[in-house]
Amino acid sequence: MAYRVNDIMKLCCEVSANQQMKAAVKNSGKGAAVAGGGAFVGGLLAGPVGIAAGGALGGLLGCWMTSGQFKPVPQIIMELPPQQQQKLYSDVMAVLGTLDWTDVAQLVALVMGNATMQQQVAAAVLSYVTKELRAEVRYGD
Repeated sequence: MAYRVNDIMKLCCEVSANQQMKAAVKNSGKGAAVAGGGAFVGGLLAGPVGIAAGGALGGLLGCWMTSGQFKPVPQIIMELPPQQQQKLYSDVMAVLGTLDWTDVAQLVALVMGNATMQQQVAAAVLSYVTKELRAEVRYGD
């Protein structure tokens, strides 16, 4: 069974690489911590006016820190812990149905050779990344 999960993960990597998918998991907690920290330090240094200034500067810094951190989806997929891989496996198997394959090369060839199936697998990967990982997805460079 484990080899089948690995085959599906490699298929998902192939499909998402073909579509040039990149994703950024939102780091809003990190940005909020920086904004709050800036307001706190500003308040310590300059009172109420410092809170406003520190919050504004911290908010800008937090925004800058969390923007543009897109990673290729294949990299994200290969870094998933086993339970998340199992969830993605289940989602993709719902699309593939009873498709039978002997190795990963055959699986990739079967899916990549069928435009409809390729789009359905890509949609399953996109849905998983956006809903389960709460990530923003972009296509292309």
